[in-house]
Amino acid sequence: MTGIARLVPLSAATILAAAQRRRQRQRRLASAEKENQVKAILRRVEADVLAFRDAMEDLAPSRCDASTLADCSESNYNDCSSTYPNQRCMAADELMHPACSAGNGSGGGGGGGTSCNALYSPSDTAVRIPASLAAGPNGNPVDPGAIEGVCYSRLAEPYMIDNYERDRRQMYFGSASGSFRIVPARHSEVCGDYDCRRRPWFVAASSGPKDVVLVVDVSGSMDDYNRMDMAREAAITIVDTLTVADRFAIVAFSDEAEQVGGEGRLVRATERNKERAIAMIRELEPDGATNFYAAFDAAFDAIDLTIRTEATSGCNVAVLFLTDGAITVGPKEEEVIDMVNRRVSDIATEHDQKTTIFAFSLGDKADHNVTKRIACSTNGIWTPVDDFDDDLVSAMSSYYRLYALGLGEGGNEDWVAWVEPYRFHTAGIMGTSASAPVYDRSVTPPEFLGVATVDMWMDDLEEILGVDATSSTMLDRFVTLSTARCPAIELTECEIDALRYAGGGEEAMCGDCYPAAAAKGYEGILLDACLQNRELPENYWNNTDVLGKDFSERACCEIGGDIPSSVCPLGEEDGVVLNNVDNGNWILIVQLVLSIVAVIGFTFCLAKRDAIMAKLHRTQPTLNRGNTDAETEPGIEISHATTSQNVASKTDYGMLRQHSIDPPAVEQARAQAVTLSRDTKRGFSIDPPADQTIIDQAEMAHSLSSTISQSMDQVVASVSPTNPDYNQRNASSFSGNVFSGDRNVSAEQEMLNRQPINTR
Repeated sequence: MTGIARLVPLSAATILAAAQRRRQRQRRLASAEKENQVKAILRRVEADVLAFRDAMEDLAPSRCDASTLADCSESNYNDCSSTYPNQRCMAADELMHPACSAGNGSGGGGGGGTSCNALYSPSDTAVRIPASLAAGPNGNPVDPGAIEGVCYSRLAEPYMIDNYERDRRQMYFGSASGSFRIVPARHSEVCGDYDCRRRPWFVAASSGPKDVVLVVDVSGSMDDYNRMDMAREAAITIVDTLTVADRFAIVAFSDEAEQVGGEGRLVRATERNKERAIAMIRELEPDGATNFYAAFDAAFDAIDLTIRTEATSGCNVAVLFLTDGAITVGPKEEEVIDMVNRRVSDIATEHDQKTTIFAFSLGDKADHNVTKRIACSTNGIWTPVDDFDDDLVSAMSSYYRLYALGLGEGGNEDWVAWVEPYRFHTAGIMGTSASAPVYDRSVTPPEFLGVATVDMWMDDLEEILGVDATSSTMLDRFVTLSTARCPAIELTECEIDALRYAGGGEEAMCGDCYPAAAAKGYEGILLDACLQNRELPENYWNNTDVLGKDFSERACCEIGGDIPSSVCPLGEEDGVVLNNVDNGNWILIVQLVLSIVAVIGFTFCLAKRDAIMAKLHRTQPTLNRGNTDAETEPGIEISHATTSQNVASKTDYGMLRQHSIDPPAVEQARAQAVTLSRDTKRGFSIDPPADQTIIDQAEMAHSLSSTISQSMDQVVASVSPTNPDYNQRNASSFSGNVFSGDRNVSAEQEMLNRQPINTR
């Protein structure tokens, strides 16, 4: 029996261990299944964006055909001036545009049963062009590159529309010259402000992961000709275009240099870090002399620390140097150049990372000599920037064009970039974008034409993985996706010199391998060959029916209609509280916070009142019931006038206890106290002002208690389900935002079908 007894607990332990192993195996299998589902979705999106890229590249050789330009005349729809031929008002289950749907009431209806949304067309594409490139009549483009981008991308319109109607996933093409085409077509809220080249999805696809150090001159001379404003704008633009695949730092220098933010090394370009950096850039002010040595030394110290602590992107290193002048303090030109070359060489030798210096001389009167020499000595690029250059992105295009050219060659096929999940402006839903660079591969080197992009929502991944799109777990996933490959950037000296020429003319060239008069062999770098000496159309827009109208007049409509509506968006004059699809939740949160504050305040007042009562009780001498003379306690001297005061005080005390600080009793006590002489008050064992203080505190507590009580009643009424405003707000808060899909398709296809309409 003893042996059997030993086997019983042993068998139980074995069974429990086996059960635990089985549960662990089941969890691993479930986790693996989730990972497979996520990978399938991401692979599908990557395949779609690469197919879009292929379609654009197949059309590239036709972009300069005479027929392409001729057919482009009056055949495009502008995002701010055109009526779309197939437009309709979006249904509530497709998307609720907050600028138009504000004021929609319960069930999506507003005043008088009206329900508002925004016009869009899934069967048309819309074109956006920065105002700086569209200075022609009626907002027509005048820049040859922008014209080429509009007409070239029009060739892909049937492909884009067919794909959107099938998959309901927004797709768009941003050209290297700044024009932008998107499906579905819809109106922009702000006109002429959108430049696709400033967007993270564009720069990520055209440059790959990188370590970026922005070195900004803040010496006193930067105050001239608004150069400090120009430098701030340039720095903010560069920071804003970075993605989670990148690391960055900002160094400001004058007499000395320091890293803005004091991190000591580069940080990941998350939205939070970028916002923090941009806020500090806005605070930079010019003062002091100019010390190039200190500037570059601080920049390379940050890079070195980042690499040694393994916080680097592991890819290419870019140092962007912005200055308007020459060295005025510190080591001179030769020492600076020697130091820069040595530090660049050390990074390549010790860490196998290539560093490129992008130097920009700001202003017509800037000293170009030293800045250019620094760039040329390290095989970098120097570019002069005019004081009044209104297209700073184009002026600084060498930064991303060098990397874009490199991505077109070597082992960089099928490069796809992802960006950090972010909240889509129009729908207020978290999403992300997958992008791929597009080239004309019929020329050498391949010419970078732009970026093809497909959007996807994050709710599918959130549902599968059970984590929020903004969580660090989800962020790490997209960091891994974005840094899975490090593109090899291998350009010849002559290709780089051609790029210098394209950005700054013959003055910017460092060598003599590319005479300005000889363009053969470098068509892929010179972007002006296509439309030179061509007769271009005068008007590219099909119509300008809504030119000059504001967004609500152009885009807001009644659901079920297909034209703008004069009653949309609904406002307070319609008897509806303005609200968008997200605000209802915020209203509930605010009400909850107010309720908590009110309860805490009310509790505090009750405690304060009890303390006041106790203090009043302790200060009242004991009265002899039935006699006008008081029985005094030892140590308390009471004069002949104290009896009436004691009676009044005790009466007041009773009233306060009975009525929770009754205002008439307070006023009575106040009046009686005023009639008493100072000598009489000195008969108490407390200071003369104390009686008045107690009365004032009691009065204040009662007033606050009444106010909070009224507020509590209002809050309770406002959150009550019987309140029509409550129901109305919450109905609009939970308006549908998801496209309905075929319920018979696979789960993966259904997830991919529910895709965003987003203001890029």
